[in-house]
This record gives sequence, structure tokens and C-alpha cells, in this order.
Amino acid sequence: MIKKEMKLIITFHTTTEAMAMEKACKETGADGRLIPVPRAISAGCGLAWCAKLESEESLRNLMEEKGILPQAVQECLV
Repeated sequence: MIKKEMKLIITFHTTTEAMAMEKACKETGADGRLIPVPRAISAGCGLAWCAKLESEESLRNLMEEKGILPQAVQECLV
């Protein structure tokens, strides 16, 4: 069984926002990957960005710069 660890989870209202996040992160080399929303979290579109906890500030700045609106930014065992 894979050991779970605390990760930063960013959820989105729409799939469009989630895909915009993936594109922005790939373009800039930002940490993380797109995942299905963990069961412990309820979110609008079913997709979330998963990254290291230390990446929160840089990812928030990236979203603000690119005009990406998250539904929530939280920590979760993944």
C-alpha cells in the first residue's frame, strides 16, 4: 500500500479552470499535477491540483498572475 502524505490540494469550480492551471504550471515548470478530487474533499468539477505543501505561495501567485480562480486551497492526506 502506498503511504499517504500531506499535500496541497487546489480545487476548482470548473474543468476549464483546472485545465488552465495545468497549462500554466507546465509552462512555468511549477510543482504538482492534476488529480481526481480526493474523497475527503467536495469540489465542483472533480479535478484538483496536487502539489507539495511548500509550493502554496508560488502557486497562489501563479494563479493570481494567470487569472485562475480556485474553489479552495487546502491540505489533505493523499
